[in-house]
Amino acid sequence: MTEASLDQLSPAELAALLSFYADAGVAWMVEDEPVDRIAEFEAQKAAHEARRKAPSAGPTGDGQPSAAPTRGAQAPARPATNAAPAMAIPDEHAVTEARFAAESARSLDELKTALEGFAGCNLKTSARSTIFASGDPTGGIMVIGGMPSGDDDRDGQAFAGRAGMLLDRMLSAIGLDRSGLLLTTIVPWRPPGDRPPTPIEAAICRPFIQRQIELAEPKHLLLLGNFTARFFFQGQETIHLLRGQWREIACDNHTVPGLACLHPLELLAAPAGKALAWQDLQDFRRRIDGKI
Repeated sequence: MTEASLDQLSPAELAALLSFYADAGVAWMVEDEPVDRIAEFEAQKAAHEARRKAPSAGPTGDGQPSAAPTRGAQAPARPATNAAPAMAIPDEHAVTEARFAAESARSLDELKTALEGFAGCNLKTSARSTIFASGDPTGGIMVIGGMPSGDDDRDGQAFAGRAGMLLDRMLSAIGLDRSGLLLTTIVPWRPPGDRPPTPIEAAICRPFIQRQIELAEPKHLLLLGNFTARFFFQGQETIHLLRGQWREIACDNHTVPGLACLHPLELLAAPAGKALAWQDLQDFRRRIDGKI
């Protein structure tokens, strides 16, 4: 897209274009100004050819030293001395720092502040928002997803956009409302391009989600999606094998029963799964009511 065409876009159109780039996984701009890499390559190739054809600095065939390169000759490119340092890769030290930060929090507000100030996970560098638990922590019910979607990242809260609207309808069908629940995600930052978090990224985020559960002290957990079920159930089975199962989730001093269910995003992609999700939601309602 040319500069002239960008000038013709309205603010709303520019915002939509930026949202498209974010959804496509564009994390940051590499340069402040556009660079013509093709022209840069051609210049480097020409310089290389000039150096290859230039006479060597040793003695010539008649015993005289060769002439020094003329002032106008192009010198070899120098390596950059102020190149940006490579991004740190999360390791066991980051896990330890995350655990310390989470355990130091004595309330959900303190934990949110600690999470927003934590810089040990590289997912944070490419995300717009840090997603933390929102809603009513006194309702006794916590709904947990795997990682923020593009809508979540833009809105700054879990279960936004189409997936959030579908979740609202799912909860309403069993007499629940998000205003009376606590909603959050395991990973607080959207991975670039919506890729799955790596094992070390998940390990870094584990202390924060466990501390959220411990501080909120819910009586029931609704665990949505494949990544969430595997994360808490400690297995490699798919959500279609784990859904409908109740497991005791231990988070330090707090243990709470959790039910695995299909994620709204999975239901949007495969609507046939709504019948299975409805069965799970009915079981969740019966457990809340003390009927199972």
